[in-house]
Amino acid sequence: MSKIEEAEVRGGQGQVLDPETYRDSIGTMDQSGKRKWVYPKKPKGKYTNYRNIVSYILLVVYFAIPFITINNNPLILFNVIDRTFFIFGQPFYPQDFFILTLGAIASLLFIIVFTIAFGRIFCGWICPQTIFLEMIFRKIEYLIEGDRNKQMKLDRQEWNSEKIWKRGLKWSIYILISLIITHFMFMYIVGYKEVFSIVSQGPFAHPTNFLVMILFSAAFYFVFAWFREQVCTLVCPYGRLQGVLIDKDTINVFYDFKRGENRAKWRKGEDRKAAKKGDCIDCHQCVVVCPTGIDIREGQQLECVNCTACIDACDEVMEKVGLPKGLIRYASENEIEKQEQFKFTGRMKGFALILFFLVGFLAYLLYNRGEMEAKFIKPAGSTFFVRDGKITNTYNYTFLNKTNEKKIVTVKVIDPSHGEITYSASSKIPVERDKISKGTINISFPENEMKLSKQNINIGVYDMNGKLIDSYKTYFEGPFKLQF
Repeated sequence: MSKIEEAEVRGGQGQVLDPETYRDSIGTMDQSGKRKWVYPKKPKGKYTNYRNIVSYILLVVYFAIPFITINNNPLILFNVIDRTFFIFGQPFYPQDFFILTLGAIASLLFIIVFTIAFGRIFCGWICPQTIFLEMIFRKIEYLIEGDRNKQMKLDRQEWNSEKIWKRGLKWSIYILISLIITHFMFMYIVGYKEVFSIVSQGPFAHPTNFLVMILFSAAFYFVFAWFREQVCTLVCPYGRLQGVLIDKDTINVFYDFKRGENRAKWRKGEDRKAAKKGDCIDCHQCVVVCPTGIDIREGQQLECVNCTACIDACDEVMEKVGLPKGLIRYASENEIEKQEQFKFTGRMKGFALILFFLVGFLAYLLYNRGEMEAKFIKPAGSTFFVRDGKITNTYNYTFLNKTNEKKIVTVKVIDPSHGEITYSASSKIPVERDKISKGTINISFPENEMKLSKQNINIGVYDMNGKLIDSYKTYFEGPFKLQF
């Protein structure tokens, strides 16, 4: 147990919780391992309003992105099947995966730095699991079944007409929303036009796609209708990762045990300080609003997702009884224990510096990704031929245009610079935007200049302004000559 956990007492009795009691008294599992269903009270307050605004903005972004295009390219697309990827309208190819890998590493480092400084705030404010559950599914549940007490009553009563129609309506809406979320998720993979086409043609025209859609929708329904907070407390790897990242300087949702203990029920007109009672009136409002079923007063816990519902609930109670707000607030453990203000520690600075250089390097790679990727490969089994005193090799070229505009290119030998090129078609090769162009060229050198049977050459690809946009190193074959 941490110092905070050891220092906390229950009910003003000065009785410290032992580790077993501490673990079994929170969370969503009892001692036998059976799940305890969480009925969180509908939160309200300043932080809840802020979270609503952030969540609605992110939901609009999620549902809008598939329809946004840049230069006729989708804003975001991860078509793994056809190996087509677009990020901010820019096409990415398997050859660019090292850039995406660096981007993933940079994102991981950002999460690490952010968690070290601000704890699990991502989970409560930005995580899709939290946003979908708390801002869509849970709100529908409140609207149909009512708040905490009404939900508990409905759950206990027999399956009468009221329970059947309320549960039936809720589950039906859950199924519909799960289908909508899944369809939009697939728009990020194949594009919205393809999804609309598949839907319009019906399940019999695309049975595999239909089956996959149903399976993913069922998974969404299962998670948000039943599994819920178990994703955060049992499955999510980020929840486990935070345990090794958070320290005493990390900002988290904390209960000020120095101010709150000893806990005791509220009595009007009582001098709590003289009675050696803390500001916590043991109303349990911070507990009943928690979406993961914990008691924040028992110290920092793995199940806490920093959703701030307990802050709003506690502030509301403090305001009603005339005590200062902030008994539960964003703070660090050192701030609570030692009254120290937040500081940017050496560990935070180190990770932030690494992140800064990695992001800079990533930006450099994105900027210098190149307009075109060119390859010149000798056909399998081909060799050279000699004619009119010249040795000629044949090459198959492949040009990949990575830009959003059509390119007209030509080919020249950079080194040795006196190589001659003949084309199978025109010397001005068109390459459409985001397309691959293939063809054949012949490269010739004077026979008397070939000193080796296999010689390295460098071939350049130029635009119509004479700008070198890519080059490719390969080899040129000639007759074997004995050197004396």
